[in-house]
Amino acid sequence: QVQLVDSGGGSVQAGGSLRLSCAASGRTFSSYAMGWFRQTPGKEREFVATIYWSGGSTYYTDAVKGRFTISRDNAKNTVYLQMSSLRPEDTAVYYCAASRRITVGFGIKQEDVNYWGQGTQVTVSS
Repeated sequence: QVQLVDSGGGSVQAGGSLRLSCAASGRTFSSYAMGWFRQTPGKEREFVATIYWSGGSTYYTDAVKGRFTISRDNAKNTVYLQMSSLRPEDTAVYYCAASRRITVGFGIKQEDVNYWGQGTQVTVSS
């Protein structure tokens, strides 16, 4: 069993930065690929970024490439999402996710997520 607690959301102006954190409980954190998804009202949850078990490989959705960076610290059971050059269209609830499966060339698919965080709101104003 893994429990995920998301934090770090907030309100920023366009062009600003935020860092999201996801703290995981459990001894098996390093055996999970970790990722971030986001969701806006009326839309489906979408994949944002993922990082392999060892942190050696990452995947990003095209909309955030070059602006967001995912990282993990297995010693602290924590995964991070550094978000820079934020845009109003990045406004969403962001969810941390843990999965034992990665789709090569894509990352984590929703149906493969084993555990979700509770979500943290990110609001970017123009």
